[in-house]
Amino acid sequence: MSNIKRFITLAAAAVALTACGNNAKAEPAGEAKAQPATAATPNTPAPMANTDDKYVRLTTTEGDILVRLYGDTPRHQANFIKLVNEGFYNNVLFHRVIDRFMLQTGDPDSREAKPGQHLGAGGPGYDIEAEIVYPHHYHKRGALAAARQGDYVNPERRSSGSQFYIVTGKKLEAGEAQMMQRQYGDKLKTNEFQRLANEQMDNIRNMQMAGDTAGLNRLQRELIDKVEAKYSGANEPKLPQEVVDTYVSKGGTPHLDGTYTVFGEVVEGWDAIDKIEKAQTDANDRPVKDIRIIKAEVVPAPDATATAKSGK
Repeated sequence: MSNIKRFITLAAAAVALTACGNNAKAEPAGEAKAQPATAATPNTPAPMANTDDKYVRLTTTEGDILVRLYGDTPRHQANFIKLVNEGFYNNVLFHRVIDRFMLQTGDPDSREAKPGQHLGAGGPGYDIEAEIVYPHHYHKRGALAAARQGDYVNPERRSSGSQFYIVTGKKLEAGEAQMMQRQYGDKLKTNEFQRLANEQMDNIRNMQMAGDTAGLNRLQRELIDKVEAKYSGANEPKLPQEVVDTYVSKGGTPHLDGTYTVFGEVVEGWDAIDKIEKAQTDANDRPVKDIRIIKAEVVPAPDATATAKSGK
């Protein structure tokens, strides 16, 4: 299948999904779960300019994890620092752990959760505008990313106000990495198509209700033409080789790239992450033995030499 034909197939699927609006309730399989999306409240940090990277130490029952919060995702950085300073993350569980995928935490309902209790719906009462800086930030092993609801009910891909996950993932074979390289352009085009379709949401719904198949097909063609014009010739998207090489050498979860906000990364504490990743879990992916963030605190930047020696 040629690139354009493959993209048209993806775009057609995007139109079909978009036309469903917010009525669909299912979440895509394998994605990090978040609480139901809510309207932003005055407690949501105001938009701000890029800032310096910040560091937070998560003291867990399995050891310390030091994370760096990116300065070019300022809403997520400010919100995370705010919650840390409020003690929001103290005593919350890692409530969803999937080996070779990710470790999820940040649900305040987990603090007093009973054994086997299903978790993943709690939060601070607001969500955050997406800050997807891909491919500069991507789902490599150790990436820190915001959980959220799926696209069906959250087409703007707004992040949970508190729940986040640490990527563990798996290493890619060379053939898988090359396929990822080829698929990068399709993903970028499909995301752009979805953005344009979201702008036409009212129009799409009206045509769907009226049974205007010809109108939907015409709009689909117009949006495809706009996307192809944007990414044609010298603007044809190409995934940086560094990203491909990292997925081969260190691993990650590339199928989430470009759809979730990655706002930081682990710099120390890989032993603790390895222990959490291998924990025995129940049918809901919750560790059978509770694993907690005992305390989270903002800390100074670590010594670069020591950090380089401890990294994976």
